[in-house]
Amino acid sequence: MEILKVENLCKIYGTGDTQVRALDNVSFSVEKGEFAAIIGPSGSGKSTLLHILGGVDRPTSGKVWMNGQDVYAQDEERLAVFRRRQVGLIYQFYNLIPVLNVVENMTLPVLMDGRKVNEARLEELLGILSLTDRRNNLPSQLSGGQQQRVSIGRALMNAPAVVLADEPTGNLDSRNSQEIVQLLKRSNREYGQTLILITHDESIALQADRILTIEDGQIVRDVRIRGQHA
Repeated sequence: MEILKVENLCKIYGTGDTQVRALDNVSFSVEKGEFAAIIGPSGSGKSTLLHILGGVDRPTSGKVWMNGQDVYAQDEERLAVFRRRQVGLIYQFYNLIPVLNVVENMTLPVLMDGRKVNEARLEELLGILSLTDRRNNLPSQLSGGQQQRVSIGRALMNAPAVVLADEPTGNLDSRNSQEIVQLLKRSNREYGQTLILITHDESIALQADRILTIEDGQIVRDVRIRGQHA
């Protein structure tokens, strides 16, 4: 079942001689439960694409549908709710609130949405992420790998339709990088979580079900490596 559809997506920054076409008529779709990697050189448009998929940056033209909903037909208030409920965002630099502990950082999107925390899901995620014993620690008391685990927990806490990861291992050593990728794969397999991961690392991309290559704002290759959940 199709969960995400992108049609003729364009993003242009600036005007006249300073105009930059970051995305140029990008179209593709993603099935529910799929693990897709988007790979490309620096400046190719991959982060811009991820931000538009996540409702963070509006396209100049084109459409994004998630679960059949036209994402950018919504006003700003509804778009903010969409981001909290439908999208889990994981960044390279964690973006944790320094004065909040592990549990508070993980549950922040739920609380901001005015909803009650699912304690069973919280405990399950803490266990999967090996953070149970660190639940009361502040970000400054955690290693880089542990901080990235917290950001993954925060992204999964709302059980979003799609998890978007922007170079999630870019700030980690090779051992922690592999652990983070394995955790993301586990969420994809065990929760049926749709995952779109941006990376410049081909060894990480090769662990996905499918690789989309972007160059100069265009999808130039779309290759399926294996069937979903292989």
